[in-house]
Amino acid sequence: MTLLSKAVPLPNQNVDTDQIIPARFLKATDRLGFGENLFRDWRYNSDLFPNKSFVLNNPDYSGKILVAGENFGCGSSREHAAWALFDYGFRVIVSSFFADIFKSNALNNFLLPVTVSELFLQDLFYAIEEKSDVRIEIDLPNQLIRVPSHKMMEEFEISTYKKMCLMEGFDDVGYLLSLQRKLKQFEAKRTNDYSLTGRV
Repeated sequence: MTLLSKAVPLPNQNVDTDQIIPARFLKATDRLGFGENLFRDWRYNSDLFPNKSFVLNNPDYSGKILVAGENFGCGSSREHAAWALFDYGFRVIVSSFFADIFKSNALNNFLLPVTVSELFLQDLFYAIEEKSDVRIEIDLPNQLIRVPSHKMMEEFEISTYKKMCLMEGFDDVGYLLSLQRKLKQFEAKRTNDYSLTGRV
């Protein structure tokens, strides 16, 4: 999985899950539809008209990558925050620090949290501010984030298991089912091999 995309900058620090998806929108159990209420209280004024100063309402910025300030996803453990970000269209979140539970929820929902150094993050914000359509490359196989136009590159960490799941399109249940299929194939081959040798 390699993604090359424009990015949306959100330099706010300590963005908690209630800001990502307010509690009043958590009644639904289906993952679809949460994107329309992503950052609801920041995207809309009290009169329900879009807040033109908020970045998601700025036509200059778009893309599948959200570049966020330090300590993104803090607060409650609601998985709906990852659902909302994914449903809106984001596939990667870049920050210098993620809350552990949010990071786990994101990975379980095919949303890649990329942790970079604070210096790299600030350079990334500068690159996006300088040119809103700058492309950022996320190279998951090699665990690299690049900004080719600015000759920027940094490695990021991810567990081997979660990396494999993202690349293969497995959630935890899907991975277990894939092992079950492999076991059945192994057993069938083993039985067949014994039959051919006359040992069964």
